[in-house]
Formats: sequence, structure tokens, C-alpha cells
Amino acid sequence: MASNTPNLECRMYEARYPEVDMAVMIQVKNIADMGAYVSLLEYNNIEGMILFSELSRRRIRSVSSLIKVGRQEPVMVLRVDKDKGYIDLSKRRVAEEDIATCEERYNKSKLVHSIMRHVAETMQLDLEDLYIHVGWPLYRKYGHAFEAFKLIVADPDTILDSLTREVKEVGPDGQEVTKVVPALTEEVKDALIKNIKRRMTPQPMKIRADIEMKCFQFDGVLHIKEAMRKAEATGNDDCPVKIKLVAPPLYVLTTQTLDKDQGIKVLTNAIQACTEAIDSHKGKLVVKEAPRAVSERDDNLLAQHMAQLRQSNEDVDGDDDSEEEDTGMGEIDVDGPVGVHE
Repeated sequence: MASNTPNLECRMYEARYPEVDMAVMIQVKNIADMGAYVSLLEYNNIEGMILFSELSRRRIRSVSSLIKVGRQEPVMVLRVDKDKGYIDLSKRRVAEEDIATCEERYNKSKLVHSIMRHVAETMQLDLEDLYIHVGWPLYRKYGHAFEAFKLIVADPDTILDSLTREVKEVGPDGQEVTKVVPALTEEVKDALIKNIKRRMTPQPMKIRADIEMKCFQFDGVLHIKEAMRKAEATGNDDCPVKIKLVAPPLYVLTTQTLDKDQGIKVLTNAIQACTEAIDSHKGKLVVKEAPRAVSERDDNLLAQHMAQLRQSNEDVDGDDDSEEEDTGMGEIDVDGPVGVHE
């Protein structure tokens, strides 16, 4: 490689080493006789070690069940020897709340790092230099550069124009003078803003609630259908509500929104409307899972579950003597075929 290739390796934070008692994100590299060697992902993959005695509070029956090569997880910093570069870590001393804080910080730092690295690579800049003049000053000022990047989406100039760097120049008299100039050239500033806007624009999240709904009255299925319509009617353009049958008597309500709190509120109102409608016909609604934000994985698991149920339904469809009218089983969709629910 040519020597003028910019260096794209750099730690995420200004401090070269973590503080003692801090939770850090690691990746397990290999298991040795005494413990596990790991990379500190936020500190440019410097090496640390977790002794086996620091793996668990309980008696260890199997090391492989507690630590696996390749796995990423938060651990606690016990000792840091900066001269020798030794870092001792503990898995058993990291508290539940420290794990959550560390994961949240790491996810933010990883996104910032990805944006910074992409800009450095495409603009042929040294990544550490970009951190020194942009990333770390923003960490200092805003607590985390991620918070500054969020503000840059709407107001880039206010945030970025306050950043400066000092350059030394030789004046006309031959004396060296220090000048304060903007931290970024216009080209680099534009590239950074473009990348931040592309990566930080909020993505709609899915909110979901799981309910059970039953109605044993005559025309119970029609009352359920009506309750479903009432639920969907509570949605709006920003948060449209959909209700779907999983398998009697289980239904899921979903909405997509940029604002998690608003989405949860809309689904809570939808459940309320649905409850009132079904109650008026002596039916019953039970909330199995309250409205919450769900991931793509949750969505895929639900889709798989529904596909399996459909398959098992098809397998028993040949039984024409099923006592559907008596047992009250059947399918329902707002616009689909109707049956009565158990």
C-alpha cells in the first residue's frame, strides 16, 4: 500500500484506555489456559483479558457455556496498566443496568464511527485527525457525538461551524504564526452532513400489541368484526392501526410511526375502543402483550408462527364433520370469511 493512504483505524473516544469500573463492549478472540482474550471494540480493538475466575459468580461447570469466541458483550474493567497495555476485565461483576447503558452507548458510538470512517475513507482523510477536530470536540460538548449528529440533521451549520483547528503559517516576516481556521473544508463538511442525514434520518418503527378476544353471543363473529373496525378507526395518517387474526382467539394490533410514544398511545386507544365495543355485546378482551416497539426479528417470528398455524389448519381442513357451530371456532378477518370465536 502507498504510504500516503490515510489511516482509517482509530478508537471511538478521546481516552486511549477505559476507566476502571466502567462497562465496555468486547468481542471474544480466543480462549486460553487462564482465561479469555478479548478485543475492546470501542478502543480500536486493544486486547484485554477475562480470567476464568471472573466469568461467573457461580461455580463454573463449563467455560464454553459462559463465553464463546466471536461473541460481543459488555464486561466490567477491573484494572488498566497503561504502561504495559494490560487490561483485566470481569464478566461476573457487570450489573444489569451497566449492560443496558453500555449497549446503548456502543450502538450510538458504532453509528458515529461508521459515519466518520466512511467520510475519512471517501475524502482521503486520516480518521484520527477527523476525530480530533470534529468527533471528540462534539463528544465533549454534547456528552455523545450521536446527540450532536442528531442536531446536525436539522441544523448543520450551527453545530459544525463552531468547530475550529489551529494551523501554523510562516508570515511575510519569516515568523511562524498560528491561525484559527474552520475544522472542516466545505467539501468535507458537505460529505459529513450528507452522510449524517442519510444515516440518522429516523426510520419508522413498528408498534405491536397482542390481545385475545372472544364473544359467545349469537352473531358473536359479527360483534368481533365490528370491534376490529372500531380499533382500526382510532388510527390516523401518522399512525394507521391494523388488526389481524393470528389464530382464534389471538389477534395482533400494529402501527408504524416515527414517534414511539405516539404509536403506543394510539394502540392503547385502539385497544380501549375494541374493548368497549366487544364489552357492549358481553364479549371479552384480554391484553396478552401491551403495546411496545418490536424489531424486524419479532415481526419475522410472528409471520413464521402465522404460517405454521395456516399450515396446520390446512392439514385438518379435510375434516368436514368438525363441530364449528357448536365449538365456536373459526377464522375472522375484517374483510375476510367469518366464523364464531371460542
